Amino acid sequence: MSEPYKLGDLVWAKMKGFSPWPGRVAIPTPELKPPKKASNVQCIYFFGTNNYAWIEDNNIKPYQEFKEQLIKSSKTAAFKEAVNQIEEYIENPEKFGDLDDHGRSAEEEFDKLKDVLEEEEARESRGEPEEGSSPEVKKKSATPKIRLGNSKVKAVKRSSSAGLKGTPRKKAKSGSVSRSFTDSDLATEKPSMLNHSFSKKSSLLHRPSNILRPDTPPLDLENVSETLLEKNIKASQMKFGFLGLGIMGSGIVKNLLNSGHKVVVWNRTAAKCKDFEKVGATIAVTPCDVVEEADITFSCVADPQAAKEMVFGNCGVLHCPTLESKGYVEMTSIDADTSHDIVEAISGKGGRYLEAQIQGSKTQAEEGTLIILAAGDRSLFDDCQSCFKAMSKNSFYLGSDIGNASKMNSVLQVVGGVSLAALAEGLALADRAGLNQADLLDVLALTPLASPHLILKGRAMIESSYSTHQPLTHMQKDLKLALGLGDALEQSLPLTATTNEIFKHAKRLGYANHDAAAVYIRARF
Repeated sequence: MSEPYKLGDLVWAKMKGFSPWPGRVAIPTPELKPPKKASNVQCIYFFGTNNYAWIEDNNIKPYQEFKEQLIKSSKTAAFKEAVNQIEEYIENPEKFGDLDDHGRSAEEEFDKLKDVLEEEEARESRGEPEEGSSPEVKKKSATPKIRLGNSKVKAVKRSSSAGLKGTPRKKAKSGSVSRSFTDSDLATEKPSMLNHSFSKKSSLLHRPSNILRPDTPPLDLENVSETLLEKNIKASQMKFGFLGLGIMGSGIVKNLLNSGHKVVVWNRTAAKCKDFEKVGATIAVTPCDVVEEADITFSCVADPQAAKEMVFGNCGVLHCPTLESKGYVEMTSIDADTSHDIVEAISGKGGRYLEAQIQGSKTQAEEGTLIILAAGDRSLFDDCQSCFKAMSKNSFYLGSDIGNASKMNSVLQVVGGVSLAALAEGLALADRAGLNQADLLDVLALTPLASPHLILKGRAMIESSYSTHQPLTHMQKDLKLALGLGDALEQSLPLTATTNEIFKHAKRLGYANHDAAAVYIRARF
């Protein structure tokens, strides 16, 4: 293997379909096996991603020499972060530690790599199979390869100590050959908007996530939103219970407390309740205790099964000695059948029931600008008005028929989910066609299709920023519920069915707990 570049050289390295990216010639990690039948390749560590891959020499350029030419090849946040990191590395390499510390010295690793390459070349020249395997087994277990430059090169993932992993990319069609990384590319190639690396595994069941779910910043419970102040709410003198302090529940309870309501809380993870206790909430030990202490109890948990457990499970709502005249408001996104099961149980013990489905995200929950879709007991809806005013910008009463709110929520989620998948595919197509995705969003914002929500999600897709506002798994769950409603009504929902599969695929890629905007990963790759 020729070595025009030395270990530690800073370079611009280019993978097919991606912009040149700042990197460093590095020692391969243990899992990064040497490519077969490929010459003149280097192992490159990509700054800003913690990924490693084999790159051909003709797809590599010296960093400093081509810095002015290539530093503007992409405008994404990930690219800028990578450039910042390599510049920091130049200024203070000690800050980064030993990038080649894989348990042995660099010299040992490099010598071992040479020995492996020489041994494999000798074995292949003799036509021998890999050690310990028959030709048949070798053929079956061969890892798919990606054409990069004019030779086949395996590109693999590298996990950082934080767990960052490479996202898979589709295998290139047999016989396809990418262009070399030449100066002429700089004038003609449009920059890719994302930084993702290839995976050596082709099975969808084994494709990992390459972006960790960002840490959710702690909720500032004492900071009263301007929206809430403008509402001038007169809090009800009743006591309210709240089951579930997740992404949505936390923001809702914050606004209930800041608007002067008396609230008793319960959460499956008890530690989450401590912060709310500091700002005036009372903590209960079980859901049953919440209902017993409160006049009206809200439930906002993950899914229909969790909602049923709150009512029918051990120490659940039905274990309360009496529900006479007490109110129970189900805010979990559920199907109409589950809602009917809950109302029968609650009303059977003398309680009042209201389903109050919520439209919005984590941000709207914290700002108190959700939309409430309610159905059920009218008197309970009226008793909740001060609470609904604190948590939403509008509440709709859709009648006394239980299930109306759940059905309306499903319809809205169908529109939202299909639109999000369509946006993801549009951005992926633009990127593949060499168009600037930011320009696409700017144009979209001026058309009749303009939507603040879609523009916001589009920005997140471009920047690979999937901080969770609405979990992707929740969107997929809502699409599944909508399909169930369609089946019950014999209503064909082909677009919804396809969109559901797209979101399911994104979940399988490891993005279940990322924001729903991460569906772009499925569309792009």
